[in-house]
Amino acid sequence: MTQPVGILGGTFDPVHNGHLHLATTFLEQLKLAEILFVPSNNPPHRPAPLASPEQRLEMLKLAVENHPHLKIDDCELERGGISYTIDTLKLIRNKIDEAPLCLIMGMENFKTLNHWHQWQSLLDYAHIVIVNRPERDENINSEEIKNFMSTFITTAIEDLRDQAAGCILKLDIPMLDISSTQIRNNIHSNLDSESLLSDKVLDFIHTQHLYKQ
Repeated sequence: MTQPVGILGGTFDPVHNGHLHLATTFLEQLKLAEILFVPSNNPPHRPAPLASPEQRLEMLKLAVENHPHLKIDDCELERGGISYTIDTLKLIRNKIDEAPLCLIMGMENFKTLNHWHQWQSLLDYAHIVIVNRPERDENINSEEIKNFMSTFITTAIEDLRDQAAGCILKLDIPMLDISSTQIRNNIHSNLDSESLLSDKVLDFIHTQHLYKQ
C-alpha cells in the first residue's frame, strides 16, 4: 500500500500558522505522502466565510507555496453549494484510486459527527484521524458516536497504511493557540497579527481590505 494522503478541510478564513503547524506535524507523525487543504464553499455547520472563495483560495496558495508536500484541492469551491464531506471524499477517492486517505478533524467536530450528512459512510472512503488537544475535554456525550468510535478505533499508525479506509485514530498533539476568529478580530481592531500567519497572507489581507468591517 502506498503512503496515505491527508485531507484537511475548513473555511481557512484566513489560513494561519496553526493550520500549517497541524499539517506539517501530521506529515511527519503519520508519514503521509502529502496533505490536501480543501477549502469549503458553504459549510453546513458554521457561519458562511467572510472572505470570498477566490480570496480564501489565494491565501491558501500563498501559505503553502514553499511547502512541497502541502497541496490544495478546490473541489468544494468548484462544486458550489453546501460542502458535504462525504461528496468530497468520494471525489478524491476516485482521483487517487487505492491510496489510503486520512480525514483530519478536531475532537470538537468528531463529537458531533452524527449530525453530518451520511456520516456513517465516511469510513468507506477514508480513515478518520482525530486531533485532540491535550488540554481540551475529550469526553463524548453521544452514545452513537461512542459506539462508532469503539468499533473502528485503532492505536496503530501502521493500520492507516495497510488499508485504504475504515479506521479511526486519535492523536494528542500540541497545538498553536491560534484561531481564524482571533485573527479577524485583531485585524478589525487594528491589533498585531504578524506572528499568527504568513507575511504574504497578511499582506494579501491588507491589500484586499479584508476583515475590516
